[in-house]
This record gives sequence, C-alpha cells and structure tokens, in this order.
Amino acid sequence: MDQRSSRPTWSRQIEFTLAGIGCAVGLGNVWRFPYLCYRSGGGAFLVPYLLMLVVLGVPLLYMELIVGQYTRRGPVHALANVCPLLKGVGIASVAISFIMCIYYNVVITWALYYLFSSFQAPLPWQNCNNTWNTPNCTTHSTNSSYSSTASQEFFKYRMLEQTSGVDETGEIRWELFLILLLAWILIYLCIFKGVKSTGKVVYFTALFPYVILIALLINNVQLPGALNGITFFIVPEWDKLLSVEVWVNAAAQIFNSIGIGFGSLMAMSSYNSFNNNVLKDTLTISIINSFTSILAGFVIFSAFGYMSHLQGIPVSDLAVDGPGLVYVVYPQAFANMPVAQLWAVMFFFMLLCLGLDSEFAMVEVMVTSLMDEFHQHLIKIFKQKELFVLAVCGIAFLLGIPCVMQVGIYVFQLMDHYTAIVSIMFLAFFEVVAICWSYGVNRLSDNLEEMTGKRANIFFRLCWLIVAPLLVTVILIFSIIQFKPARYENYVFPPWAQGVGWVIAMASIIWIPLGAIHTLWVLPGSLKQKVKLSIAPSALDEMSKMPYYERGGKNEYPVIAVISSNIQLPEKPPVETNF
Repeated sequence: MDQRSSRPTWSRQIEFTLAGIGCAVGLGNVWRFPYLCYRSGGGAFLVPYLLMLVVLGVPLLYMELIVGQYTRRGPVHALANVCPLLKGVGIASVAISFIMCIYYNVVITWALYYLFSSFQAPLPWQNCNNTWNTPNCTTHSTNSSYSSTASQEFFKYRMLEQTSGVDETGEIRWELFLILLLAWILIYLCIFKGVKSTGKVVYFTALFPYVILIALLINNVQLPGALNGITFFIVPEWDKLLSVEVWVNAAAQIFNSIGIGFGSLMAMSSYNSFNNNVLKDTLTISIINSFTSILAGFVIFSAFGYMSHLQGIPVSDLAVDGPGLVYVVYPQAFANMPVAQLWAVMFFFMLLCLGLDSEFAMVEVMVTSLMDEFHQHLIKIFKQKELFVLAVCGIAFLLGIPCVMQVGIYVFQLMDHYTAIVSIMFLAFFEVVAICWSYGVNRLSDNLEEMTGKRANIFFRLCWLIVAPLLVTVILIFSIIQFKPARYENYVFPPWAQGVGWVIAMASIIWIPLGAIHTLWVLPGSLKQKVKLSIAPSALDEMSKMPYYERGGKNEYPVIAVISSNIQLPEKPPVETNF
C-alpha cells in the first residue's frame, strides 16, 4: 500500500500551525533569550536577533516545511529523497531529537515538582527555616561564595539533593522518579493517537501560556522597581554590536529556538495537506516565536527590577544562565510578591505547557521516522501504533532515570552541552548543504509551485543559495573555535565525563558519514557513477523499485541512465542475461 496516499493529515490546518508554535516556543524562550539579551547589551541584542530572524530563521524554516510537506515523509526519508549521499542527516536529526527528549522531560519534571510545591504557605523557598537549609542560607541575593539564597538551597538540597560531582552518583530521588513517570504519561496521552490527539492538545498547550505571560506582565509592571528592570532589558549598549560573539549568539538563538535541524517541524509538516500555504505557516510560527521571547523578556526583567529594588543590588547581579533563571532567580521573586502562591502556580504551570508541546514534538520525530521506515514490521510486532508509541515513551523514560538520581544535574548538563551545543550545528550545516546546494534552489521552488501554484521569490532564493549557508558555516566555525568543555557552575567535569559527552555527541553526528558510506555502497556503477548518483534526488527510491538483476553486477543494462532519467524498464530480463 502506498503510505503517502494513506498518510493521516491534521483535522484542521490551524492545528498544525498551533503545533508548530508549540514546538518552536519552549523553555528556551523564557530563560535563554532574556539571559542572552542581558549579556549582549540589552536592546542592542534585538538588532542582530531580528536581522537573523529575517535572513536565517524564516528562510530555513520555510525550506524545512516545503521539504516535509512535499515529500510527505519524516526527516529520514525526506533527506534520503532530497540528497541520498547525505541521508544520514535525517537519521542524525532523529537521533538528536530522541536524545534531547530524554533529558528535556527532566526539565518538565522539575516544573511539576515546583508546581506541586507551590501549593504551600509559605512557599518552601521563601525562608531559611527548613531542614535542608544550611547555616549560610540567606533570603537576599548575594555575590558572596560563602552564602546562598533560600531558593538556591531549595533547588540544590531539597529537590535535587545533588552530590559534589559526577563521580558521586548518590541514590535515586524517588519523588523525582515518580514525577518523571507522570511526565511521560502526560506525553503519551498527548501523542498516542498521532496528529489526531496532538492536534487537540495544542489548542490548550500552545495558547494558554500567553494568558499566563500577559497576566504575569500586568502584575510585574505594577511592582516597585519594575521599570528599572525593563529599562535594563531594552536600552541598547551599542558598542556590544562590534562583538562577533553577539551576532553569533543571535543567530544561534534563532536557530535553536525555531528548531532548525531537529526534524520536528519537518515531521509535523509531512501531515499537512499537499496544497497547504507553507509561507503563511512559516511566518506565523517564526514571528510568534520571536514575539514570545521578547514578551518573556519583559516578564522576567520586570521581576528582576523588583528584586533589585528590594535588595539594593544591580539587576546585572541577578541574572543566571540556564535552569537557574527559572528555578532559582524567578522563584525568589515570587517569595516577595503579594499572593505568592498564585503567581508561583501560574508560572510553573506555564513552564509545564511550554515544555509539553516541545517535548511531544521531539518524540513525534522518532515515532514518525520509524513508522515511515518499518511500518509493516512494527504493526506486525505491536499490532497497534499506540503500543509502539508506548514502547518509545517507556524506553525514553528508562534512559532518563540517571537524570533523577542525586547526580542527575551533572548528567543533565553533560547531555545538554554535547547535544544542544555541539551536535546541532553539524546537523544544521549538512542539512543546508543537502537541501540548498545539492537538491538545489530551483528544485525547491518547483516543488513549492507544484503545491501552491507560486514559486519562491528572489529573497528566499538568495537566502537559500548564499546567505543561509554562509551564516550557518560561520556559526559552525565560531562554535568550534570558541568550544569550551562542559561545566556546571564552578564544577568542571573530569576528562572521562567529557569523553562520555563526546560519545553522546557522536551518537547523532556519526550517522552522517555512515549514511554516506552506505549510499555509495548500495548504488551501482563505478565510484564516479556512484558519486554522481548519490547527489541525484530519489536515486535510492528509483533503485529500490528495480528488480535485483537490473541494479548492476554483470548485467549490461545502462542502470545509471535508467535511474537518472526514470526510464521505464521492461518487466523481464533479456534471455541472454547471465546471473
């Protein structure tokens, strides 16, 4: 049966748009963007950020959605059709999405833990009178290395019970273990029916966070000192624009936030109707994603201004990178707000919604790709797709258990550093090469015209051909030059742990050369003919449709010409053919 014709589609096109928004808008919008803005000159960061959105984010998202919708396949088959030589990029994107979904759900686990803890009066991180607090605990922010805030100690000593380093594994945190199980149950219930169930969930998970963000903003701007925080956020330090790092950070933030290279949006767009208006979805997803980042910046920095007013220290001393921003600094702000429990519950429920739709998008990549490749075998083994989805979620849950041990924060940091920073840039580079240069801008425009009746305009064609490949190459080179080993706060991972990190990174990157070797191995002809065929779109598909005797060997059929020109072969071989 032709799976393309029987492929399910979204019940309504708005469901894909909302799912795309939910996939792109995630926890990184709430903590990563405000931090980069603070570190890179406040409002000055918005200049390169918005420029990179226009010349990098929108064109590459448009490219991925066109490929997914036209091929009606997940990233593995889509990339194999586009450029057989680089089919490993599709496999690598599935691998990286699966690795990320393992530890990303741990962040959702933390959000659930804080959500449950918020139904207490006073909030458990509101004072230092708890059993887990140390004598050095303080309720005020401080730069001293000899003291720590109540919210820091709740995060470290109550929730994580973290050990001194990766060498000391500790025990399983059973509370976090059960909450991780609950998180995976929620993910399963969101996606077990495929796009039919996902399409209904995103109405809530994609839209409700905006209600909470706006409510938090209205509350925060009325607090004393809020204006100082907002001023810090938006007033530019123009000299920062002279730094190459600021521009690279802006491009990387656009890249990681929208999710170029992860395969999630390509997989989701494969369930679109063939004639869907891809450009409309591209603009909606990318613009709303950036709008959310800026809105979250106002929410975060207005709260920082309030804390700065209360404690008499500069706003710049409050901002913390990574999870610390939303699990240490912001909870500390709640502790001093009127009706603290209400705002804490709303904030962590918002984090849950933001995390869920990004998480099930990553899981959906794995499910879609495996079903595309092994549909009949999987249905034969699991009988129903729902049971296969359950198996994928179960395996990811088991692999995530080290992250909920007392050593978990170090495992989390190691996986995040070598996946989100190292691997994704290699994937992005080869994906752009495969689609923009090997497949070609003209073919991509032809596909778009076949679907929508209109070709890509000159702006998108220039971005695909020159601007995007150039920028991605610069980001990759800069990432390699500026690479630093993984660390957590002041703790530097030992060499053996860094080695494990590189194994995690290679778990996705290795598929790119392996895919190229396999393609060259299975294609017929001399090495020169193999290479020529390997960059011909759909060469592998054409070859797989041919009887065995027509794929090369001693047969004198001009197989190269057949595959390249799609000539229809006779059903029977010549009588004199020698097998």
